[in-house]
Amino acid sequence: MNEKYIELRTRNTFGDIINTYFLFLKHNFKTYTNLYLRYNAISIILTLICSYLLVTGFMGLASQDFRFGMGNNVATESYFIAGAIILFLILFVTSLINFSFSSAYVADYVKYEGDIASKRIWKSILENLSTIIVFILIGALLVVAYMIITMVLAFIPLLGMLAQYGLNFTLSAVFGLTFMSIFSTRKSIGDALSEGFSFTMSNFWRIVLFGLVIGILNFMISMLIISIPSVIIGVYVYFSVESNVDLATSTFATLVFTIGFAAFLLSFIYTQALSQIAYGILYYNLNELKYNVFLQKKIDQIGINE
Repeated sequence: MNEKYIELRTRNTFGDIINTYFLFLKHNFKTYTNLYLRYNAISIILTLICSYLLVTGFMGLASQDFRFGMGNNVATESYFIAGAIILFLILFVTSLINFSFSSAYVADYVKYEGDIASKRIWKSILENLSTIIVFILIGALLVVAYMIITMVLAFIPLLGMLAQYGLNFTLSAVFGLTFMSIFSTRKSIGDALSEGFSFTMSNFWRIVLFGLVIGILNFMISMLIISIPSVIIGVYVYFSVESNVDLATSTFATLVFTIGFAAFLLSFIYTQALSQIAYGILYYNLNELKYNVFLQKKIDQIGINE
């Protein structure tokens, strides 16, 4: 067994679950990130292309002088539209990959007690691909329903906003726990979704608070990741304005903004993957609380040894 292995199948308190998440990242950050980069290599390249198209399109639109009735630049609008379409596809496909990859990673970590194997993770994703696709289609319907409900709640001051946050964390938990159920116990889509809903509803306030805390922690990680490019962009913009450089038509400015925007998108995508790691840890805790499988196994082993 890996000496740095952290047992996730335990009946922990809320604070212990958060602490386990940090310990997990501490011992697995390098291994997880290396595999993450391998699985998302194409997405990273597409993100850079998308960022370039969006930044080029936006800066092209910003450089137009509408005050004098100048016509729209078709190429500029095409860049912007193409970038927006690619961005949507990237977020959708990458979310699918990251939910699957992170869930498979945690499941493999627990099953083999810390001895991670990339081939097993990839095999697990392929074996559950049909179930994942069906769940994504169901999830798309849930997201549409969520958007309709949030639009209605937007008309209710304060309470509506709180309800929106609660609904957001609830939906995220259902998605995260269902994915873990698929990869951990190889349940069918119906059973996995049922378990995800059951865990979420029976531990509602705990899960909402967990989602809030993890969201804040991952936001801080995201801010840390993009802090360096943000500072560089800020310094560049300041001196460019002081030197009367036209940022909208500057090739170097386009390059700087492209890298900065790409860093923002990539940090968002990465923290999304980390959130699924957190829900994976939460899943094993809730599973043990309900079924008590691991503790019973340990007790049985003690009886055999005696």
